[in-house]
Amino acid sequence: MKRLLATTSLCIAALGAPAQAFDLTAMSAPERESFRAEVRAFLMENPEVIIEAVNQMEARQAAQQEQDDLSLVSTNADALFNDGYSWVGGNPEGDVTVVEFLDYRCGYCRKAHSEVEQLLQSDGNIRLIVKEFPILGEASTASSRFAIATRHVAGDAAYKAVHDALIAFSGEPSSAALARLADGLGLDADAIVAKMDSDEVTREIDETRALAQRLQIRGTPTFVMGGQLVRGYVPLDAMQQIVDQERG
Repeated sequence: MKRLLATTSLCIAALGAPAQAFDLTAMSAPERESFRAEVRAFLMENPEVIIEAVNQMEARQAAQQEQDDLSLVSTNADALFNDGYSWVGGNPEGDVTVVEFLDYRCGYCRKAHSEVEQLLQSDGNIRLIVKEFPILGEASTASSRFAIATRHVAGDAAYKAVHDALIAFSGEPSSAALARLADGLGLDADAIVAKMDSDEVTREIDETRALAQRLQIRGTPTFVMGGQLVRGYVPLDAMQQIVDQERG
């Protein structure tokens, strides 16, 4: 209803109605009835005006959202690009930084994973930062804790191996299952599992969640590509276009 009223107001403005015409309370009952009849008749005869008005309103909202997102990225640049703990892959000296907020249990994160890998392989000048952002329940949190704990215990290369394994893992991430995964990768499973509930791991997850809240991120995957905040899954060709825009 609110959207319809807003759209109707835009249509009335298109008719060139005087400002005082919007104050229906200043009209007599017959004047209000006549005014409403005129508006209704116009809209019935010209329904395309409603579509035009809605499209214009949505375009303005999208433009405003884009500007708001640019401001959010700029304000939170240090936490996004230089937090000191998130895993950095690709080319650490790349001219465009791509940040991905992901959840290992998210279907679209899994779909995007191979495309992000293709982007890095086809473009050797991209710096990738992974933000562990578990939002889909306890299984997601356990997976992220395991990945972060792996990096603390065994380093960046081990984190990457675990990251790739978790994004394809379809079972329940119990302690036993995660330990078997670590064993299969030749890692110290006991040390990693023991580290999962440490204060350091908890702090990283909490700080990433706080950053996501400031950026108004509510879903995964979400990307920051250069200065652009991209909400949701992005296919490879769209990623490449955004990277090209950032370089341009």
